[in-house]
Amino acid sequence: MKTNLKVVAMIPARFEASRFPGKLMQDLAGKTVILRTYEAALNSQLFDAVYVVTDSQQIFDEIKDNGGQVIMSEKEHECGSDRIAEAAEQIKADIILNVQGDEPFINEKALSKLLKVFETDTEHKIDLASLKTKLVEYEAIENPNNVKVITNLEGLALYFSRSPIPFHRDKEVKVAYYKHVGIYAFRKQALLDFYKMPMSPLEAAEKIECLRHLENGKTIKMIETDEISIGIDTPEDLIQARRHFQ
Repeated sequence: MKTNLKVVAMIPARFEASRFPGKLMQDLAGKTVILRTYEAALNSQLFDAVYVVTDSQQIFDEIKDNGGQVIMSEKEHECGSDRIAEAAEQIKADIILNVQGDEPFINEKALSKLLKVFETDTEHKIDLASLKTKLVEYEAIENPNNVKVITNLEGLALYFSRSPIPFHRDKEVKVAYYKHVGIYAFRKQALLDFYKMPMSPLEAAEKIECLRHLENGKTIKMIETDEISIGIDTPEDLIQARRHFQ
């Protein structure tokens, strides 16, 4: 079910990923990872438009040749939000949803939860919304590739880290750990503001772009989801994703 707001999905797609270069052009059950992600966003029918935004001629051609909408970045960018912000300046939208190019399994139910935040936020107190999912296994909690998030009692983000947070000093206290799922829904102005801000110290240290929002006073609403999400950060993740398709 579509919202009353004009909602656009944008997929930042950088070819030279640091941990797994070229991963977006890897085969995932007969199609490339980036095409799978694009089609998943399109098939959700939640958006007025879906765009891939890339620095790669190879990715540009892949989406174009398969009938998709794609924009070539004009500048070099440090993170995905910067990449889509450059393109978003020319796009008419109320809400822009940043879908990570290596997250081909996020589905309509999870995306709908994000968009619902803005339908109910009539006073515009929320600048952006994102997803979190519970972590249970010790290895997953300790894994620095899994960005963890903690929130206040209203579900607003307090901090993101590659370290396990919170530190569980008192073992008698029950603590839940949450992984940040790298999908953001922005008010367009919040995205454009982000683009104008320099990289913040915590963002630079942790290599987590949403810390720039927190350090500059933006409000991030975290929505819990139990939907399956397999981000493809490593060759091992790609093997797992292929198994999931089978």
